[in-house]
Amino acid sequence: MLTDHHSAECEYVLRSARDFDVKFIRLWFTDILGNLKGFAITVDDLEDALELGVGFDGAAIDGFTTDEESDLRAFPDPTTFSLLPWRPRQNAVARIFCDIRTPRGEAFIGDPRQVLKRNLERLASLGYIYYVGPELEYFYLRDPESPEPLDTFGYYDQLSSGPTADLRRDTVLNLAEMGIPVKYSHHEGARSQHEIDLQYTDALTMADNVMTARIVIKELAQQQGVYASFMPKPFRMENGSGMHTHQSLFRGNVNAFYDNDDDLHLSETGKRFIAGLLRHSPEITLVTNQWVNSYKRLVPGYEAPIHVSWTMSNRLDLIRVPSYKTGYDTSLRVEYRAPDPACNPYLAFSALLAAGLKGIEEEYPLPSPVTSDVSRMAPEERDARGISRLPTNLGEAIALAEGSALLRETLGEFVHDTLIRNKKKEWEDYSSAVTDYEISRYLPLL
Repeated sequence: MLTDHHSAECEYVLRSARDFDVKFIRLWFTDILGNLKGFAITVDDLEDALELGVGFDGAAIDGFTTDEESDLRAFPDPTTFSLLPWRPRQNAVARIFCDIRTPRGEAFIGDPRQVLKRNLERLASLGYIYYVGPELEYFYLRDPESPEPLDTFGYYDQLSSGPTADLRRDTVLNLAEMGIPVKYSHHEGARSQHEIDLQYTDALTMADNVMTARIVIKELAQQQGVYASFMPKPFRMENGSGMHTHQSLFRGNVNAFYDNDDDLHLSETGKRFIAGLLRHSPEITLVTNQWVNSYKRLVPGYEAPIHVSWTMSNRLDLIRVPSYKTGYDTSLRVEYRAPDPACNPYLAFSALLAAGLKGIEEEYPLPSPVTSDVSRMAPEERDARGISRLPTNLGEAIALAEGSALLRETLGEFVHDTLIRNKKKEWEDYSSAVTDYEISRYLPLL
């Protein structure tokens, strides 16, 4: 008999596994960079796994080894049980996200899901719930070896005879079967670039949903002999892929960002949250944009944010407050446009929340919104308005993140130091690589 406090949920999982002829259960978790990891157990071992967890060697997972121990246990979260709809219906396969603990039952300090849970628990003690709604952009390509697009369509094109439209449709249907509603889906601006916007929900559920959506998109593409990529910028002269993240804080059913008496309909809480995001955005960019390639997207001319500014209208600024619709106060939200879909969503949501919350707690003043194109301003005007710039490359982002007290507190010292160490190695490897650009430009000249 199950003894933990999730006994009702565990009984539901066991009953569902029997009812749906589940034979295998994939236990999912993420490494420090947000790569999906896991292993499968059979249904015969499910009850023990729910109660006692499943042991594994943490040394095999990037960022999961401490000096003290590498033996870890994966404890399934029964609320995340779901069938994998692209797998067979007989001897079906399900997935459950796991929390990682030490053999003593303590939360493992290197588990990204635990990092987010810890930040959300602190937020809950202040009476808030954190909701997020990300827009996942990605590319369908011929194969992972070269970025050859599958279509040449553009924004919102409706030609549906090609394979990419069918793939996107099947992805939306599969996600719906897993209990993950999609708000919008459409073709994006670049060739073979697509977008799926996940329906707003609480941050922990959404981080699990982002991980699930990424694997569903990739799995269904692979079944059709093509490749889906979340690489931020695979094409030099076209838009990269972002993960614009809509955010709001609620107290119960009340949107804490909304104020009917304010000209912008923004409460002081909402304004301070934006101010926190603005002030701390450079130092958290390593988490929201963690790869060398991420900074090839954050350049002028490709609809990605460059400068630290906010607006009520322009879609090029770092932060946008979408237009308010009368009578829909629950929909008022803050859109943060820097993240890309190759981030670790557990850490990215943690960092965004911490930055905004710092603005609330410290009562940061909010500068006036910009009403013109920041990129067209003279540098002197940007300086006069206090508009800084996001890091221009991974090296700059590492330096800012390494010195960030906010990020160290948010991620925990172990995750912070492990991430910095990993990213320094990536930057060193990239900095010493000789690229095709250098060969073609300099070899004939020098």
